[in-house]
Amino acid sequence: MAKHYIFFTRNILPQPAAHLIHDVNTANAAANLGYSAILVYLHKKALNPLNWFAPFSPQQPPAELSRFYQIQNKLKVFPLPLPWPINENQRKWLHTSTFICKYYFPCYIFPHSKIIHTLDWNLVKTAIRAGIPIIYEREHNQYQKYDTEIVNSPLFQVAITVADSVKENMIQMGMPPAKIVKLHLSFNQAFLQRQAEKAATWRQKLLTNNRQHLVVYAGGMYKFKGVNLLIDVAKQLPQIQFAFAGGNESQLQAYRQLVQEKAIDNVIFLGYLSHADLPSLLQGADILAHPHLSGKAATFTSPLKFFEYLASGTPIVATDIPPLREFQPIIARWCQPDHPREYAHCLQKVLTTHPRKVEGYAAQINFARQFSWESRMAKIMSYVEPQIIN
Repeated sequence: MAKHYIFFTRNILPQPAAHLIHDVNTANAAANLGYSAILVYLHKKALNPLNWFAPFSPQQPPAELSRFYQIQNKLKVFPLPLPWPINENQRKWLHTSTFICKYYFPCYIFPHSKIIHTLDWNLVKTAIRAGIPIIYEREHNQYQKYDTEIVNSPLFQVAITVADSVKENMIQMGMPPAKIVKLHLSFNQAFLQRQAEKAATWRQKLLTNNRQHLVVYAGGMYKFKGVNLLIDVAKQLPQIQFAFAGGNESQLQAYRQLVQEKAIDNVIFLGYLSHADLPSLLQGADILAHPHLSGKAATFTSPLKFFEYLASGTPIVATDIPPLREFQPIIARWCQPDHPREYAHCLQKVLTTHPRKVEGYAAQINFARQFSWESRMAKIMSYVEPQIIN
């Protein structure tokens, strides 16, 4: 019986969320490195009972999924259809996690698993008790003690996190320090491909009213990420066009209302862009904005957009927050967080010191290569016992 490297996310795909971009691209990178990688995720509820008893049948990713995340052609997927009323009622035996861990994985997936890679702690416990090796990822603080017999099991290969503060929290919650590795997030290979014509099309579309310069923000549309600050910056710089990529409909509606109330006419909200469309937008900008505010979130973030920014070769103006300080030499300009006037000054300065290059800044692009998802995946696998995956 063939066995595979199984990745699992307890979500319906595709959706526009950073943790799902992480899950899909991690699996895609493993496939690109030559592992027999299969991404398991939730499918829409299946009303046909025959679908609940489907054998293990990995398949090519649907076209929508591939375009959404720019999946290359080596990854296989296995969507899990959920029968009604799973997760409609929060009682234990009807919860999604219970159904998956007690039914799908033991019956259909464990027999085909060499190793399982997931952020889902319930699946980690279930797999190790079933004798399956595990790679566990954790992006945020843990608030319950880890099960000692799980984290000390020889089957528990490694725990990956993105920030030192999360690593310290995991240790406090009982994770053995020797089993934790900090690794930054990454970018898809598509962000390295130069798309000059598409970038030029973005500039033609977005640069209106005789404006010559384009500043782009791409990421979560949250106040703590500096979105509101950047809107205030835009009001100070009416000669520059600002474009925001990301956000759901309720967020976009609220921000459009805010811009209207502030009488700002140089801001446009593009909504969420797939990985097929985002790289060319980043390459089309004069500057990429990373205006994260200070505060608790600034101590543990490993922003996905930062590494996509790096790969674009477009100059970056970033606020000085702890997780990004190691990147200061490669960033065009740094400024203190929470100060719109200072951020506006930084943008103006970079427009004079770093004129736009159609081919991107080579030093930045070459620096970024070490942060591809494939590079990250290779580092993770260096912590796995060779006999498990070979």
